[in-house]
Amino acid sequence: MAFVDFDSVWLAYNEDLLARGHFAVEDISLQVGEGEFIAIVGPSGCGKSTFMKLTTGLMMPSRGRIVIGGEPVSGPLKISGMAFQAPSLLPWRTTVNNVLLPLEIVEPYRSNFKKRRPEYEAKARELLQSVGLGGYEDKFPWQLSGGMQQRASICRALVHEPKMLLLDEPFGALDAFTREELWCALRDLQAAQKFNVILVTHDLRESVFLADTVYVMSSSPGRIVARREIDLPRPRDIEVTYTPQFTDIVHELRGHIGAHRTTLGAPAPATP
Repeated sequence: MAFVDFDSVWLAYNEDLLARGHFAVEDISLQVGEGEFIAIVGPSGCGKSTFMKLTTGLMMPSRGRIVIGGEPVSGPLKISGMAFQAPSLLPWRTTVNNVLLPLEIVEPYRSNFKKRRPEYEAKARELLQSVGLGGYEDKFPWQLSGGMQQRASICRALVHEPKMLLLDEPFGALDAFTREELWCALRDLQAAQKFNVILVTHDLRESVFLADTVYVMSSSPGRIVARREIDLPRPRDIEVTYTPQFTDIVHELRGHIGAHRTTLGAPAPATP
């Protein structure tokens, strides 16, 4: 059984748009195995973030069905963690206290937080150390670089041990070197803990380096126009991104996006 199962999912943002047949995403069908890392790529406005909201249960489909972990999605999921492009750490809390925040507000941890705080804090510190933030646990966000803040944000999303991590352009605002460092940190966390990951990104290199499977979405209304299994062996090091095999996959994905734009009426590349 697939861990994530989208069965012919359509979404219109309101009843008026539904009545007129105007959809943000159309006929999305995909299955994600347990522990699988998938990436969703496509042009701006194609519905990638809408797909993410459907996956978290923040939006309900207008048509079709979504099943996650064997249960139909009927509201916000408690088995997922999320991280976004902006880390959104609370400036008055230290790094470790920012990471602890989900345990203060999510059951069953919330009921036991005061009693088990030393245990939870030890777990948060261990998680921070695993992503290279040892020694920064008691610093405030303004004392951390952008990359450090994003590492802390990912730790916050994982501290309650979710079965699925949802990442919406988490590295888009970082410089290239920091981005690659965080790719490797995420790679190692997912390999160790085996949680599912759904990554939304504009960066095709990022998707090919991290994911088991990449899905390409069309311009709005968003549809899945290509599915590419990434047959590069794991564990992957940054050096693989300079190989012809890696570059060929990136070009193939870019070709799917470019070809679909051309069919929608965008001018085709000039020929010699």
